[in-house]
Amino acid sequence: MALPRRLFSFIAAAVVVLLLGAGIYVRIHSHNAEEEAAASGETDGDQPAVASASEAFATGVAIPVEAAPVRKDTLVISVSAPGQAVAWRQAVVLAQVEGRVERVAVRENERVAADELLLAIESTQYELNLAEARAQMRSAEATYREMILFDDRVDDPVVRAQRDSVARAKSGLLSAQVGLQRAQLDLARTQVTAPFPGRAASIKVVPGQRVSPGDELMTIVDLDPIRVEVQVLEGEVGYLEAGRPARVSFAAFPDETFTGTIETINPLVDEGTRTAKVTVVLDNPDGRILPGMFAQVSLEAQRFPDRILVPRAAILERDGRPMLFVYEDGRAKWRYVTPGLQNETLVEIVRNPDTDMVEPGEQVLVNGHYTLTHDAPVRLVESVREAGGRPN
Repeated sequence: MALPRRLFSFIAAAVVVLLLGAGIYVRIHSHNAEEEAAASGETDGDQPAVASASEAFATGVAIPVEAAPVRKDTLVISVSAPGQAVAWRQAVVLAQVEGRVERVAVRENERVAADELLLAIESTQYELNLAEARAQMRSAEATYREMILFDDRVDDPVVRAQRDSVARAKSGLLSAQVGLQRAQLDLARTQVTAPFPGRAASIKVVPGQRVSPGDELMTIVDLDPIRVEVQVLEGEVGYLEAGRPARVSFAAFPDETFTGTIETINPLVDEGTRTAKVTVVLDNPDGRILPGMFAQVSLEAQRFPDRILVPRAAILERDGRPMLFVYEDGRAKWRYVTPGLQNETLVEIVRNPDTDMVEPGEQVLVNGHYTLTHDAPVRLVESVREAGGRPN
């Protein structure tokens, strides 16, 4: 009896599966029928169906595009190279006498004037040394005067001069004068001052710390103007000249471009890198540009006047040939052109009997034109994205 029961269970399960499959088939078939009816324009309410995507956009709709004028101008070819900001002047301030730091008068990045006090070293010992040197000086002067007391009776000037020289040496007056000058200098060196106007940086000491001659105290940097040292390939150095403009961008200020001037061009080429150092000078009144900042520099190298220029974004390629679109009466007109020289933003268009030409004042398309065809209807806008178009 066990076998018929198992057979019965198997048959029942098969029937259930068949019924479920039939239900799914009916639902799918009904759904497909509804889609076919919608596609043919028939619905249950005899209402017209929604138009297809291809029917929703009429071919005569003007496509939003951006344009720029063709102009006749000077084409500037630049040389781009990395660089690094360097202080205009920089000096490490060293201790010149031994003693305890009594006061640090400045803080880092604080502006200082030339000869302004930076740091004071305890001066008591040096004041005593100066007083002692003055006493020795007075004693030596007294001895000297005694030794030449009656020299005015000597008629021979040569003899008087010789006796005066001997008296100065024997009295100790010469060494006393040197000792006094040294004591005065040592006392003055307890007051450490700025060598030139700038900013205090890298302060190494604190009040109470003992220093010795040669110990580093701080650094003074002059940041206005500031230099940018650029390493330019040897093959491009010959195009540069001192005095030409330079544009500098820093990683620290990605949205700003600074304008400077080429100051010097090093005539020596580094044998390892095959580059020469070019120095650019920038105004830096607020001290925002700091020494060590990485820069990307564009140096004006060559100028070509009276060239027909279009933005680089206008140039496309079709069938392996350069071309562009010109805006004419609401249409995008396709023209094959012959590019010439170019820089980062502009391309020169040169005359060629085998290609078309553009003229100053014409409008060339620079955005939204990548997928256009010849004679496509277009409309000029300020921003393709804001107009709902499709930017390149």
